[in-house]
Amino acid sequence: MPTTVVLTEDALTDADVAHILSLHDERAERYRVLVPSDTDRNVVAAIIDHLWVGELRAAGQDLVGKEPTAEQAKETAAQRLERSLAGLRAAGAVADGAVTEEDPLPALAAAVAAQGGPDGVQDVVVVTYPHVVADTFRSDWASRAREHLHVPVLHLYAGTSEIGD
Repeated sequence: MPTTVVLTEDALTDADVAHILSLHDERAERYRVLVPSDTDRNVVAAIIDHLWVGELRAAGQDLVGKEPTAEQAKETAAQRLERSLAGLRAAGAVADGAVTEEDPLPALAAAVAAQGGPDGVQDVVVVTYPHVVADTFRSDWASRAREHLHVPVLHLYAGTSEIGD
């Protein structure tokens, strides 16, 4: 059964699930969802991202450094994973997943390899919010995955029908 690996920074919304499922004709596909436990963010990039979309309060919170503890980050990631899996399963998909470390690319590469590489993985779908700095300089997860993996990688912006670079 071909597998799609999904890397998401937040819980998948109903719109995200619908977009991911619409990528393939067959629903007999398996989905492997990865959610990073992020405790170490680039504060300057996060502030720019929030200001870019008009989130002044969130930019101020980033400025004062309200980073979660490692335990809080893992708990939040686990909750996001469970909501994502529940959404996929409710739509009739076969899905499992895992919480990854802060840098999810090693876990993404391992997930692709565990499924047989390009022969077992149909594609990788990366679901994130827009990150102006990372997207512009191609240091975002999708761009990095394209450089290292030998499978198609699609970048979707969370909660929208927009496709990232």
